[in-house]
Amino acid sequence: MNSYSSFNRSRRRPLVAALAAIFTFGAFAGAASAGDVSTAGLRDGETYDRFIVKYRDGSSARASNATLQRSLVGAVSRAALGPANGKAVSAAKLRRLGIGAELVQTSRRLDRVEAESLLRQLATDPDVEFAEVDARRYARLVPNDTYYNQYQWHFKDPVGGINLPAAWDNATGAGVVVAVLDTGITAHSDLDANILPGYDFISDTFVSRDGDLRDADPRDEGDWNPVAGECYAGSPVQDSSWHGTHVAGTVAEVTNNAKGMAGGAFDAKVVPARVLGRCGGYTSDISDAVIWASGGTVAGVPANANPAEVINLSLGGSGACSTVEQNAFNLAIANGSTVVVAAGNDAGNVSGYSPGNCAGVITVAATRITGGIASYSNYGTRVDISAPGGGGGVDGNPGGYVWSTGNEGATVPTTETYFGLGGTSMSAPHVAAVVALMQSVADTPLTPAQVLATLKSTARPFPVAPPANRPIGAGIVNAAAAVQAVINGGEPPAATLLTNNVAVGGNTGAKDAVIQYALVVPAGATSLSFISYGGSGNADVYVKFGSAATATNYDLRSARPGNNEVINIAAPQAGTYYVSLVGKTKFANVSLRGSFTAP
Repeated sequence: MNSYSSFNRSRRRPLVAALAAIFTFGAFAGAASAGDVSTAGLRDGETYDRFIVKYRDGSSARASNATLQRSLVGAVSRAALGPANGKAVSAAKLRRLGIGAELVQTSRRLDRVEAESLLRQLATDPDVEFAEVDARRYARLVPNDTYYNQYQWHFKDPVGGINLPAAWDNATGAGVVVAVLDTGITAHSDLDANILPGYDFISDTFVSRDGDLRDADPRDEGDWNPVAGECYAGSPVQDSSWHGTHVAGTVAEVTNNAKGMAGGAFDAKVVPARVLGRCGGYTSDISDAVIWASGGTVAGVPANANPAEVINLSLGGSGACSTVEQNAFNLAIANGSTVVVAAGNDAGNVSGYSPGNCAGVITVAATRITGGIASYSNYGTRVDISAPGGGGGVDGNPGGYVWSTGNEGATVPTTETYFGLGGTSMSAPHVAAVVALMQSVADTPLTPAQVLATLKSTARPFPVAPPANRPIGAGIVNAAAAVQAVINGGEPPAATLLTNNVAVGGNTGAKDAVIQYALVVPAGATSLSFISYGGSGNADVYVKFGSAATATNYDLRSARPGNNEVINIAAPQAGTYYVSLVGKTKFANVSLRGSFTAP
């Protein structure tokens, strides 16, 4: 694989390794909440007329429909629901569910506030174990793009992917702008609709190739090198990479249009800033583009009409973070932009490579389809998080590459196409896309610090742990968990990775405390189970596939009195299962074990 150490510290190059190659997400549907009442299924702007009420075993309401009806009448009365067409609101039992709870329907649909009021009044009955809305569930979005299922493992694979399908149920990036600082952009019918006006920041005609200096035309003129050694000693002859088009497609390729592939935040918009060309690009141009992209002022350059919430830099070179770079990043961050950068492809410590070693940026390393570190990826304590970059030929085709938009031209642009590339350049836009999804559901814009904290706290544990001397951040970015954390207004606790059939003891916490674990289940495994036992107090167990399990967001739960809880899944999916111990009361010294039968 190519090493992209720069021939000159002031030059920066695209961080693509030499790897070029020309689901329905099933979810369990379970009950929603521990405790007396759950409002997790309620949403502003929606209305509800079906509710689930569980009366305690042995209560008179369980045995007598008349008593149950009196309970419903009292709750409706206390909720003070307004009449509809002059008629008072009523509620009646429809049927008993298999779990022993009652399905109840009101005589008219209730808005969010009314529904919550009714639930809380139902829960005041001491005979009620829990009450919740009968929430609707929908099929996960599965894009109909022609090549999505076959090629884009990096979005959806349960082991190596970033859990995008579950995130798309809640966020698509609408209203968010991502700036891609790269080789520019080529025309592509599967991307053009999401491209905003950009700018060409290259101030050297040799690098630019378009015969002029800075202008408002960010088209990629091609970055081919026809002569060996032209860029630095030992630089190879190479065709144009169309690197910027590939990166932009990963962020925001048009999706669900029965064509091509999908983008991670397909309703976001991309502002392309051309900073790389023949033999890379200069720090001076890149730094100006960073400031401009964030909405800052650059002399001689018209203001950016679409300041970016996210800036992606899939580029870099060797050396320390320069003062110029750091100052530019500081300004961008102060302007509210989250800056995402590639760690680099030199299989070295990122402390020696810029901009991955700059302060305040989110530095992204590369993983394979296996979830393990890519051999070329830079590493180190400065890396924040990882995302798919592809492992190259060792993982085959298409599994060794990240797939997106491109062009067939060997030098200048010709026909649009799609192809696979590998490198930390491909990892960074996965994270940039997730940040766009997060911002699109935030009540107020998240600060860069909030974005980073959420990405880290929701990251998925590495299915294959990186070597101890090659750390690559908090885990693999988890789109669904990050988006859900923003919706919930906070981050869930970090998950500790379980080892198959090895119990973890000593779990201790207060009432409502959450202790979270995760277990990576391989394809073909059977008989998955989570068991808690021992200790004192009362802790319940919650399980969710693909993202953090909480008492209000889970697939399965076990909530018996005491600590002897069991959840069995006969035919588990391949991927990460999250399991949480949640204190029903104070609890101490509880053991938890996750186990499966290996294939």
